[in-house]
Amino acid sequence: MSFAESAIVPTDGQKHLVIVGASGMVGGYALRYALNHSAVGSMTSIGRKKLGISHPKLKEVLHQDFADCSALAETLSGQDAAIFCLGTYTGSVPDAELRSITVDYTVEFARVLRSSSPDAAFSFLSGSGADQTGRSRLAFARYKGEAEKGLIAAGFPRVYLFRPAYIYPVEPRKEPNFTYRLLSAVYPVFRVLFPNQVIPADDLARAMVDVAVRRAGDSRTLVLENRDIRAIVPTAYPHGSV
Repeated sequence: MSFAESAIVPTDGQKHLVIVGASGMVGGYALRYALNHSAVGSMTSIGRKKLGISHPKLKEVLHQDFADCSALAETLSGQDAAIFCLGTYTGSVPDAELRSITVDYTVEFARVLRSSSPDAAFSFLSGSGADQTGRSRLAFARYKGEAEKGLIAAGFPRVYLFRPAYIYPVEPRKEPNFTYRLLSAVYPVFRVLFPNQVIPADDLARAMVDVAVRRAGDSRTLVLENRDIRAIVPTAYPHGSV
């Protein structure tokens, strides 16, 4: 069934979501799930290249320079929540670029979104070990922690910081490095022995969307470790159904 065939006609009260990083693994699942979510009325995907899909709820906006998101102010107006999955793997780019992508792009996007949609919720794909103190020996942990601090300081009424451990790709893909190839191979055993150290990519995506569209009362920031993410994943959807 195509996206268009399974679409739900928007009704009053549905949420308007924006997603960054929909061309990536988790972002792709999040987009697909949100497009068929009864509480979502529209999805705006912002990225550097076209996704190659069509859906009546979907609007695509191309943006090349995430170091300056000022041009997105109008696009980001009237949004209820953001799903931010933009990122890259450690070792795939130089350290300075890793920091720019992880920290600067996140904080700059948040700045414009907060100005355009001050009541929006922000669902952020961070990572296990993210260190807001900046003392970690791991650059990835320091940078994710710095990005988290920037999101908290931005003043959004609701910020959800997702810290998954190993993200299982569910669908076969070319793994980015040896560590991921090894983890993918041992996942069936690892999942049984260490369930709180793994999360399927589609389950993580569902959780990021669901907390963003959920009605909330008081303003809050939630740090969701791998165990927490597993606890809130909807059980009604089998893997691969998004």
